[in-house]
Amino acid sequence: MQAAAPPSAPPAPRRPSARRNLTRMLGFAVLIFALDQAIKLLVVVYLDLARRGSLDVLPPFLNLRMAWNRGVNFGLFASDEALARWALIALALAICVGLAVWLRHATGWRVPLFAGAIIGGALGNALDRAVYGAVADFLNMSCCGILNPFSFNIADVAIFAGVAGLLIWPQGPGTGETPRRADRPADK
Repeated sequence: MQAAAPPSAPPAPRRPSARRNLTRMLGFAVLIFALDQAIKLLVVVYLDLARRGSLDVLPPFLNLRMAWNRGVNFGLFASDEALARWALIALALAICVGLAVWLRHATGWRVPLFAGAIIGGALGNALDRAVYGAVADFLNMSCCGILNPFSFNIADVAIFAGVAGLLIWPQGPGTGETPRRADRPADK
């Protein structure tokens, strides 16, 4: 009579393939890019905010205030020089490539979405720089008697949300992401 085989160890949690992560990231990046560009087209061209300058939507909470940002966040490093414009475009593209390469080693389903948000937003702003020479910012929000002098756009929101997501929910080896139900070891 043969001895019973020892119980096998539970299968290791499946890690999403690099191809699946890349597909998710690219899909979300395209979605963010398209949304950003569609809203910019609507606001800047069809609502003619470029000429009008401002439009009160739900004052003071939400207003449209046209701003052409030639720098980075809040106009930092602003310059009218063509070299600075193309350097910022090259930086955005380098960050996108770096994120895509880094994504190959990431785990979890959130990382591709956060990376896609950053890439879609960065590409949306890079296209603005290439076409207009500056980023089209137009959303302005104020509250509680504090008037915000800055404008931003959907790409900026996506970049901020993507970076915040990667900081709050980093998903690399050993970060403790809960595996899907089918991947969990059986309860004892």
